Amino acid sequence: MKKALSLALLFLFLCATLLSAADFPDQKEHASCDYCGMNRVKFAHSRMLIDYADKTSVGTCSLHCAAVEFAISIDKTPEAIKVGDFNSKQLIDAESATWVIGGKKPGVMTSRAKWAFNDKADAEKFVRNNGGIMVGFDQAMKAGYEDMYKDTMMIRNKRKMKKMKMKQHKMGKE
Repeated sequence: MKKALSLALLFLFLCATLLSAADFPDQKEHASCDYCGMNRVKFAHSRMLIDYADKTSVGTCSLHCAAVEFAISIDKTPEAIKVGDFNSKQLIDAESATWVIGGKKPGVMTSRAKWAFNDKADAEKFVRNNGGIMVGFDQAMKAGYEDMYKDTMMIRNKRKMKKMKMKQHKMGKE
């Protein structure tokens, strides 16, 4: 009985996982972030998709990586900038979203979180529960650029530590 129940639960979990991945077609074209390589399915709640006038698109894991993209693609004209709604994970218009900066929930690729919400009431609830301030897209992008140096150093240090741990682990096996 327990085995049958376990198998049924596993089957339902797998179906739900497959269905949720199928809900987001941008994740098939851009499975990982074009800049840091992070999995955009895992970070569906913070991912961004930028569609340019030249019919190219870039998928990122976060506002941090989108800011990198905008900085180095200054001559390209964005036609649409989309972001994953924090709650539903559906892509929404980043420029009309309600953004929350800061709060106690750790951010993606940043020490100062930046989350997008399709519904202002959801953003207000998030702020009540987690702190932070509600802003528009321009203010969120400005914060992304303001945090760029500190966040880049944080990412470099984390990657350096990870490489050191991997090297130590590898040496321990020899």
